Amino acid sequence: MNNSIIYALDFDGVICKSAVETAITGWKAADSIWGDMPKAAPQAMIDRFRLIRPNIETGYEAILAMRLLYLGESIESIGSGYNDKIQALLKEAQVTNDDLKKLFGETRDIWIAYDLADWVNMNPLFPGVATKLRKLDQQCPWYVVTTKQERFVKQILKANAIELADERIFGLDRNMSKVEVLKGLLKIHPNEAIYFVEDRLPTLLNILKIDELASVKLIFALWGYNTAEDKALAAVQPFTLQQLEDFLV
Repeated sequence: MNNSIIYALDFDGVICKSAVETAITGWKAADSIWGDMPKAAPQAMIDRFRLIRPNIETGYEAILAMRLLYLGESIESIGSGYNDKIQALLKEAQVTNDDLKKLFGETRDIWIAYDLADWVNMNPLFPGVATKLRKLDQQCPWYVVTTKQERFVKQILKANAIELADERIFGLDRNMSKVEVLKGLLKIHPNEAIYFVEDRLPTLLNILKIDELASVKLIFALWGYNTAEDKALAAVQPFTLQQLEDFLV
């Protein structure tokens, strides 16, 4: 690696193994809306959430996903009709996506204020990733490009002794799509090769459609939140499929 390479890294599913924390936060937030759910998320519900996590683009959607699981929806029915089902829940609860984003962040803030160590423990990095990221800054510039709120990314990186300047974290707060962020990075680094590592197949397929991003090297993180079907579809796409042991090597 050298300074002619720039890395843009997704966070959840590439750097951070956050499914359990996302499920628990989603459950707590859902209970504050509907009020008929047990205060603590049953382990069985957390385990089932892992199976529908690939459907979720942004963390706050976990509120709706956990509600669907509580209502007895099957993994298959959620997967096949996800968008229609979450829209129906939004209408029923008379809340907006912005309401859910705010609630999800506030629910995390309360957890962090009450027990930071517990919250960090629920957001482990994938094996070996912390060491690789600590070395990466000495080799080439890197960015986080995520739908997670930036303050939570900073907390997790700090807890793992990873330093990254605020201006290199592009999160939900900026109201920019990943496509927009990558376009901006191309302008900042016109003479470098940008490598974008992402675990969500629809995101990469969308980027493939953007002629302006044709020079961005796309890497599909097989260790992240994607399904066997995603992996099979990705195998015939013009981007690199990568295992965790080959990440940042």
